[in-house]
Amino acid sequence: MSCGGPERQNEEYMNENNRVRDDSHTEEKLHEECGVFGMYDFDGGDVASSIYYGLYALQHRGQESCGIAVSETGGPKGKVTSYKGMGLVNEVFTEKNLEPMHGDIGVGHVRYSTAGSSTRENAQPLVLNYVKGTLALAHNGNLINATELRRDLEYTGAIFQTTIDSEVIAYHVARERLNARTVEEAVTRACRKIKGAYSLVVMSPRKLIGARDPYGFKPLCIGKRDNAYIIASETCALDTVGAEYVRDVLPGETVTITPENGIVSDMSRALKKEQEARCIFEYIYFARPDSHIDGVSIYASRIKAGRFLATDSPVEADLVVGVPESGNAAALGYSLQSGIPYGTAFVKNSYVGRTFIKPKQSSRESSVRVKLNVLKEAVDGKRVIMIDDSIVRGTTSDRIVKMLRDAGATEVHVRISSPPFLWPCYFGTDIPEREQLIAYNRSVEEICQVIGADTLGYLDIDRLSEMAEGLPICKGCFTGTYPMKPPTEDIRGDFER
Repeated sequence: MSCGGPERQNEEYMNENNRVRDDSHTEEKLHEECGVFGMYDFDGGDVASSIYYGLYALQHRGQESCGIAVSETGGPKGKVTSYKGMGLVNEVFTEKNLEPMHGDIGVGHVRYSTAGSSTRENAQPLVLNYVKGTLALAHNGNLINATELRRDLEYTGAIFQTTIDSEVIAYHVARERLNARTVEEAVTRACRKIKGAYSLVVMSPRKLIGARDPYGFKPLCIGKRDNAYIIASETCALDTVGAEYVRDVLPGETVTITPENGIVSDMSRALKKEQEARCIFEYIYFARPDSHIDGVSIYASRIKAGRFLATDSPVEADLVVGVPESGNAAALGYSLQSGIPYGTAFVKNSYVGRTFIKPKQSSRESSVRVKLNVLKEAVDGKRVIMIDDSIVRGTTSDRIVKMLRDAGATEVHVRISSPPFLWPCYFGTDIPEREQLIAYNRSVEEICQVIGADTLGYLDIDRLSEMAEGLPICKGCFTGTYPMKPPTEDIRGDFER
């Protein structure tokens, strides 16, 4: 869709809508909640270092905090060694604090908060000591009935140490264990009470357990290395530790891993196939491109998205470029379909984390330039198609477009490998309330004017199923129709609110 370029931008309109453009307190990019990794070495070898490398491979899923908990199945029952902290995996863990972590079974976690404040207390895994022994739990996702469940637990005497919904799950597992024959039965019973998105890895003194919500919102897979089994959020983590992919944990499945029985499956929570609803943004943005989720290649999905954009939103240009990293594969797909050369226009500073100190409001332009810089030689004098995975508030897109123009691009055509965001997400993706979304009450033409592009095109919503190779997906953030009834109030954020 053409919108006539930056000369038609309405400066007064932009200033009046400063809330949409102001990112001094919020990130433009979407974030997933967490990544989980569990390992059980049947030969008795220590697993902490492998969990460390597995978490390193899942770092893209959360950069606020991380942690590891391990136990020796042949040692004193219930003894758990854990360490967690704020920051990246290689910042929190050193040889000094990894070396004492002896154990042949363990779980690890990387976190980005969508529920619960960003503090060390909210870092995972959570370790519980209770009458039946110990549990260590790592959770990826977001519950929509956590407030209600937490209130019920508090009225029966529970004292919470964190403000995250993962502790609600841990309490319910511990409570169900009092009357269940096995810990895996307790996990299954607890999962029947919680509603929302979750992939869990639970460590008991002698078992490693994985559970995925019935809709399959969040990914979870199983791997094997020699005589050790692994449960992880993505297959890229299996590759990193030299493990072989076995299969995905199915939506609604609980798997229990022990030396005696190998992998034991419980599908009692499963829904009909057509009711499943995987988060489409795993395929568009969250997952690493070298991962596979439920048998679908993330890289191939993004190539497809680019091809679809080229077919449905063609434009004449000299160069196709992607906004790193998630836009690169879609840009290549656009190039392959259109025949327009694919190139590199951006250099990304790989050492800038999510938490770098941002400039003051008066110089906030540099907050984007610190992360990205444009190769002037690549774009000078050219008509450029810029591919990105999404536009949330629009606070970054307009600056990147301006950077391309400042570098000499004669035209900038923006293509987005997802439909416009029109609704919030309650299932672990931090898509904000509608009023903060740039697409809310704006046409594509108006959005194009706000970001200063010559044309703007989004992925057609009907293409999403093709991206996921026909797997049932959740499209709630685009349509407002959710797989389950959303909460009547926005429950995302701190319980202390």
